[in-house]
Amino acid sequence: MSSTATDTPPLDPHLAGRLSFLHRLPTAEPIPPGRHELGLFTERDAVLVVPEGIDARKPVPLVVLFHGGGGSAEKILPMLQGQAEARGFLLLAPQSMHPTWDLVIAGNGPDRARLDLTLAVVARHFLLDPARFAFAGHSDGGSYAMSIGITNGDIVSHVIVSSAGFMSVQAQAGSPRIFISHGTQDEQIPIDRSGRTHSRVLREAGYDVTYVEYDGPHAYNPGVVRQAVDFFLQDPPTAG
Repeated sequence: MSSTATDTPPLDPHLAGRLSFLHRLPTAEPIPPGRHELGLFTERDAVLVVPEGIDARKPVPLVVLFHGGGGSAEKILPMLQGQAEARGFLLLAPQSMHPTWDLVIAGNGPDRARLDLTLAVVARHFLLDPARFAFAGHSDGGSYAMSIGITNGDIVSHVIVSSAGFMSVQAQAGSPRIFISHGTQDEQIPIDRSGRTHSRVLREAGYDVTYVEYDGPHAYNPGVVRQAVDFFLQDPPTAG
């Protein structure tokens, strides 16, 4: 068939933020308990927290936690590491190649590719629970988690968003459950144009959204983080 001036090639799904990751059976021994750099990248490597007591024979929950702008795994892990160790879920903290995530700067690119590789390596060591597989983040990390989580909602089951500034979605898949929180005193990202707007838009689009406001600035709230973990670990709603 000859091409015409009106023909446009389909958008590369990777440029739209689609991941290639697929759930699969592990082929390697579990990584022992502790906090580990995965050794995948020479700079800004991904960090995995493995709690004590993980049963490698059973599906294990995973939260992928994205740092904020100018942040790092070291800075963002305290948001959820205590919860992961106390409540028995894997916690993975990727790191952007640049000061913030590629989607924030110019669009999906190397960070998406690095995330795909990192998830594949974790799945090589653990049987990941597809019903408890979350993308989470604060600030720019919350924007990234929300955007790529909705884009890959057939892979992730939950999206946990703290103080996100924007949502950029070029493709939707699946129906992840979404938890959004935002401080009413946030002067960096005002709540009216972010948390309140995002929760309304997503509800109108048919998503199951839990929205929590708290009296605080542009910082995550430990009590609300506990609520988000409750939301993540609770039994999924049944149809009917």
